[in-house]
Amino acid sequence: MELTCLHNKFNFPSLPHLSRPFFKNPNPRVFPRKINILFLASASDTAVASSIKELGSKKDDEFGDLKSWMHRNGLPRCKVVLNESTSHDEKHMPVHYVVASDDLPAGDVAFSVPNSLVVTLERVLGNETVAELLTTNKLSELACLALYLMYEKKQGKKSFWYPYIRELDRQRGRGQLAVESPLLWSEEELAYLTGSPTKAEVLERAEGIKREYDELDTVWFMAGSLFQQYPYDIPTEAFPFEIFKQAFVAVQSCVVHLQKVPLAQRFALVPLGPPLLAYRSNCKAMLSAVNGAVELVVDRACKAGEPIVVWCGPQPNSKLLINYGFVDDDNSYDRLVVEAALNTEDPQYQDKRLVVQRNGKLSVQVFHVYAGKEKEAVFDMLPYLRLGYVSDPSEMQSVLSSQGPVCPVSPCMERAVRDQLADYFNRRLAGYLTTLNEDESLLSDPNLNPRRRVATELVRLEKKILHACLQATTELIDELPDHTVSPCPAPYAPLLK
Repeated sequence: MELTCLHNKFNFPSLPHLSRPFFKNPNPRVFPRKINILFLASASDTAVASSIKELGSKKDDEFGDLKSWMHRNGLPRCKVVLNESTSHDEKHMPVHYVVASDDLPAGDVAFSVPNSLVVTLERVLGNETVAELLTTNKLSELACLALYLMYEKKQGKKSFWYPYIRELDRQRGRGQLAVESPLLWSEEELAYLTGSPTKAEVLERAEGIKREYDELDTVWFMAGSLFQQYPYDIPTEAFPFEIFKQAFVAVQSCVVHLQKVPLAQRFALVPLGPPLLAYRSNCKAMLSAVNGAVELVVDRACKAGEPIVVWCGPQPNSKLLINYGFVDDDNSYDRLVVEAALNTEDPQYQDKRLVVQRNGKLSVQVFHVYAGKEKEAVFDMLPYLRLGYVSDPSEMQSVLSSQGPVCPVSPCMERAVRDQLADYFNRRLAGYLTTLNEDESLLSDPNLNPRRRVATELVRLEKKILHACLQATTELIDELPDHTVSPCPAPYAPLLK
């Protein structure tokens, strides 16, 4: 059972184009109505389905807080309460977070939310077959769940989920002490990530969300019974893209991936779950499906008043930032990617491809460089790079007949291999807008813009990994017996990016 990252599930492949010849009158059972002005706010002022201002006024006191509403609707006694934390942006309401109401020993159940208070595709669509159909290369669970909450929000206080949606509005996709996902940042703010591969990931994910939006009407036609209760236009007419994007990102920040449950129940929105819970990379507490409920068992002793934390899955900091808007300094799963590829113009490319496959690698190989294990990663890359430098056919035959990734190398060739690797790490470091020292100076400023701060934290940690790789490579160069040997020419050296 685990709370895991979502980016592994949602690669957002290109979706097939659907002809829509009947869009003029898509659903005879529904009479078009004017779009509720509540949903026409600007992107900067929207959250789940984007309200003009955040909910939570005195008018809503009749519902009480989220936990009170849950108790009235079946939540058994639990050992948590909601506290408030001041928002980074004074224009936004304080965020809520879950803390222990009693001293909890390790292994104790903090809360158990009945399935009647959990939103899953099974609840949304009422049909597991439809759920499977929609989420098989068509729409992600996130898109379906976001659409459901958007329509529910149009119901206002008539919706059963109103108190939960109100809480999501308050959170605005932010976890405890976090900012919004960079999917909601401006172009100028995304520039803070220049040099980081995360910037390209953000742009790619944003394109994927747009492709999902373009297919939203599929849900309308395939699950018509769901929408009989919503007398509104079809999705893409009822909701502008920016509003859907806000809702998608808010759902992304709080969805839970449950294990050992039917397909239509695996992605769940759990009140009292994230983003009200704090994420921790070194924590092992997980939300689990148990006997008709989703419960949280703490993995460590927790005193009354302390925040409840859960594991966020084996995610690098780039994914934590995209999915949840924060970076974890103490993240043993943090990593960078180095992609190496054999040169396809090499006359001996096919032979080299056979060698790397025999040793568990690919002609285009991704190497994961984990924080604290940079030297091991460099040692893992060297045999692959050495192979690319082999040019003599007789040497290549020797490699083919050998067992293991061993290449005959001269000091000259070895120097060339290590120099290429060092140059690569230097180029990556040069691609950032700031140096490590400049990052440290920025982070010492207590008034630093929150989005700039979290972006700087990310690039600082990436640079630390790259510097450690460069140091390990430089030390290997210094170990060579003759520093005066000129590097060997390598017309078909492997490509690094």
